[in-house]
Formats: sequence, structure tokens, C-alpha cells
Amino acid sequence: MSFKGEFLEGSVKAALALEDGTYVEGKAFGSEKNALGEIVFCTSMTGYVEALTDPSYKGQILMMTYPLIGNYGVCREDFESDSVKVEGFVVKQLCRKPSNFRSQMTVDELLKSYDVPGIEGVDTRMLTRKIRIYGSMKAAIGIGVEKDRLIRMAREQPSIVDIDLVDKVCVNQPKRIDVKGKYEVVLIDCGVKASIVRQLLKRNVNLTVVPYNYPAEKIIEMNPDGVFISNGPGDPARVKETIETTRKLIGKIPMAGICLGHQLMALAFGARTFKLKFGHHGSNQPTKDLETGRVFISSQNHNFSVDERTLPKEFEITQVNLNDYTIEGLRHKELPIITVQYHPEAGPGPHDTYFFFDRFVDLLREY
Repeated sequence: MSFKGEFLEGSVKAALALEDGTYVEGKAFGSEKNALGEIVFCTSMTGYVEALTDPSYKGQILMMTYPLIGNYGVCREDFESDSVKVEGFVVKQLCRKPSNFRSQMTVDELLKSYDVPGIEGVDTRMLTRKIRIYGSMKAAIGIGVEKDRLIRMAREQPSIVDIDLVDKVCVNQPKRIDVKGKYEVVLIDCGVKASIVRQLLKRNVNLTVVPYNYPAEKIIEMNPDGVFISNGPGDPARVKETIETTRKLIGKIPMAGICLGHQLMALAFGARTFKLKFGHHGSNQPTKDLETGRVFISSQNHNFSVDERTLPKEFEITQVNLNDYTIEGLRHKELPIITVQYHPEAGPGPHDTYFFFDRFVDLLREY
């Protein structure tokens, strides 16, 4: 059974252009429309449903390095948010006939239902190597768009560091989730994944989910046991409202942050962040715990990192990435504050790092 006959015959032609002039042709799937965004690659072999619905990918065109995508279909139980959040999807080979008793639809049907375009039949290995060498780039997916125009579309769009994305993926007003738990926690939603919420609820934590720009004064009025700052998309330096809220909460309430929340915590203390060359996207990132010496495999999805050179002396680095030695974990030396850059809730990925949520609950208990 040939690749072309099974997956591409009869499909609409599409193209992908990068800001450096790279232009490749393939076949469209999902919604037949154009898309703009920063292209990034994800090295997970599975978990494409969770990745597609991860709010942290807002503003980006997601490319999977594993060549066959869609073979186990789509199950809504695996969603990390209420919809597909990527701007576009790039794969080598799309499976249109999944085999999985849990499957409720195909990837093609999923993208169509949320009006998101995809392109298949392109050399994702070549594109991944290019991004690894030259860094993440602005990109465009086009249908019926002339080559030079599509390249211009990729080049002329604003950079991800120049756009605000968090307000597009967070709640609009406070939302209460009561499991009759022992602790009350305010979750600042910058684009939270459903798996983070589930992990907190499993530990008997009642949640009040608030928007990223919720004032610190109103949080203090709630008298919570702790504050949790979620993951989210884009440049952390642009999320000034959350940085200010975090700064006002310092020393008053135990706090924790994941991914973007980790970066916002560091910024609130005066540190700086920088953009990684091509980011960390995948469920196979090696991370070392500097306290125990243990190495675990973590799930990650971020384009920015905390600059160690600007980190205040009150913070201790607890974990590092073994690929590039960027900061993966922080702990305040005196205050009840812990953060991690990776995604301890996984979704997708190994469950090695669930212990982070236990440590957060320990902070609530102790303070």
C-alpha cells in the first residue's frame, strides 16, 4: 500500500513557507485555510491530541517529528483544554483510518471541527534539522497562495515576542471547583492544562481559577492556603499583570508555578528571561534534580527560559535540563515558593514528576 495512494490521493494541495525562504508543498487536511505562526517541533512519539489542545501552543504552528500521526485517532478524554489551540499542524504522514477502541474521530476531523489547518506529506526531518540549526522561525501554511506571497506572509507577520496570547486562552471570570478538599488554592490561569487541574484536585485541593490579570488584593481577600500560577503561551515578559500580582503576593501566601508560571515568578523577583533557540517541546527531556542526583524524563513545552545570571540570590536552583543545562526548577531559600519549568502533570509524557504537586501540598500543610 503506497504512501501516496493511502494518505494523499484526492487531497487539496497546500504549502508551507518559512521566513528564511524555505518552501515545501504537501497536501491539506483539517480546515482548508491559511495559517500564520511560529513553527516549532515536538519530539513526542505519542500525545498529539494533548499537544494540539495545549494552550501553551497558542500562536504556533506545531510540527511532529514522529513520522506517523493519527494512528490511534482522537479521544476527547485526552483534551488538555476546550479546543485545538495550535495555529496549524504539520506532519509527515497522516493516518486517516485509526485503530483504537477509544477513538471518537480522526485528526483530520478534529482539526476541521475547530477550523485549524494542517499539511501532510512534507519532509519533517529536513524541517526539524533546519530549525535545530537556525532556530524557530515564523511560518505560514497556505492553500492556493503563490510561493513568493506565502513567503512574504511568513516574514511579515509579527514575532511571537510582539504579541499577547495569554488573554486568548484563559478564563474570563473566576471559576470555583469544590471537591470538599482540605485546602483552598487560587489558580491563576494563564492557559492552564486540564491535567494540572486534575492533579491538584486529586490531592484534595479546592480551586478558584482566576484570570491572568486578577488583582492581588482580591486574591488576598479570599484568604487562600496557596496560589498556583499555570503554564501558558508566549513571551513571559509581556504578561505584566500576572507579574505584578505575583510580586504583591510575595511573602503573604505559599506559591508555586509551572512553565510560564515558573518564569513569571522569577520575573516578579527581578530576574530576566530569554528566548531559547528552538525551545523544548516533547515528552522526553532529561532533567536532573540537584538535591538528590536523580535524573528523570520530563514533558516540556516552552520557548523561553529564566536567565541564571540574573537570578536573585534568594533563589536556589533545584533542577536543570541535561540537554542544555537551563534552569528547570527553583526554590526560594526562605519563603514557601517552588517552581518548575517542565510539566510535572505530563499530559502527554511520563509520570516521573508528579511529586511536584505533593511538594506543593506539603507547603500548604506547613504554612
